[in-house]
Amino acid sequence: MKAIRQSRKLRNVRYDVRGPILVEAERLEAQGHKILKLNIGNPAPFGFEAPESIVADMVHHLPQAQGYSDSRGIYSARTAVANYYQSKGLTEVGVDDVYIGNGVSELISLVLQAFVDEGNEILIPAPDYPLWTGAVTLAGGTPVHYLSDEQNDWAPDLADVESKITENTHGLVIINPNNPTGAVYSEQVVKGLIDIARRHDLVVFSDEIYEKILFDDAVHHHSATHAGDDVLCLTFSGLSKAYRVCGYRAGWVTVTGPRDRATDFLEGLTLLANMRMCANVPAQHAIQTALGGYQSINELIGPGGRYYEQAMLADRLLNEIPGVSSVRPRGALYCFPRMDPEVYPIEDDQGFVIDLLRSKKILLTHGTGFNWPRPDHFRLVTLPGVDVLEEAIGRVGDFLAERRSA
Repeated sequence: MKAIRQSRKLRNVRYDVRGPILVEAERLEAQGHKILKLNIGNPAPFGFEAPESIVADMVHHLPQAQGYSDSRGIYSARTAVANYYQSKGLTEVGVDDVYIGNGVSELISLVLQAFVDEGNEILIPAPDYPLWTGAVTLAGGTPVHYLSDEQNDWAPDLADVESKITENTHGLVIINPNNPTGAVYSEQVVKGLIDIARRHDLVVFSDEIYEKILFDDAVHHHSATHAGDDVLCLTFSGLSKAYRVCGYRAGWVTVTGPRDRATDFLEGLTLLANMRMCANVPAQHAIQTALGGYQSINELIGPGGRYYEQAMLADRLLNEIPGVSSVRPRGALYCFPRMDPEVYPIEDDQGFVIDLLRSKKILLTHGTGFNWPRPDHFRLVTLPGVDVLEEAIGRVGDFLAERRSA
């Protein structure tokens, strides 16, 4: 009998954050090993809990959340999102410009399925959150990666962005604050990216899920603010990271710009939203409370707060390892350190991370898993407590010391 194979559509789709390395970690756990998991930005396992008001409001609405909602989301949630962007100066945003989804991940897939045709090229940063590359590929498009400049705080290289544009380029992805680098783009950089989209008539897809996780004097600039009324901009955000409710799967995408030119595309997006019926209804009731209530995230991102102190500690400890350099994160939940190829001549960074896992029981993600072109980086999640981070990065340092002396 013939083998039953996966669809050819998956041939070039990768998601290494939950790939072969995680499979190996699970195998080791089954043997009784305790693994320190620093591979996924999931706050709950590290002791971060949702604000009580959000949980209470969702529980309160459970009796009214048993049926399907409008495929775009319940009215109160969409209104809350629209009001949020209005408060940021996007005064033209209305309730009908908002789609609620099962997290940003689902909405990325829906939007790209509605937008991308076979052979369309979409510009995506390198390194990137790999779902963007995978979703473009699955939609039949071609991901084209533009470089971010590590020497310039991981800001996108605007000249490289423009050099990658061809007659087949249709969209530009912006991930700000950035996963995996922790970069927060300056207003000049955001305006530069939008100006490129304007000159080349590109649709902008702006992933802003970490917009509230900012350190020191970092300021987040919404892409849509600079896109104005002549660049179609789809802004993705949600509750997962800032409100510590990844499992609720409560995200949204907001459409701004020349909607009159995008009527056909938006009809397609609505069709796909209808086909999945609706997003998780109980979690939608958390959105209004989250956006309108006390912003407890502010306690975490300043000096003394866990998000802040852990990110700064991780950055310092990584930079103390000989041959390792890390650009200080300005936001998000990650460090993306570089291993000097002269000190660590690594050719297979996935193999390196698996060796580290087997030897030191530390689970990280390799840099090429984020579509970085060279095997000289890895991503480390900064969510564990100080003691755990010190232990984990100490083990990484020990492993690298063994490689230096080998």
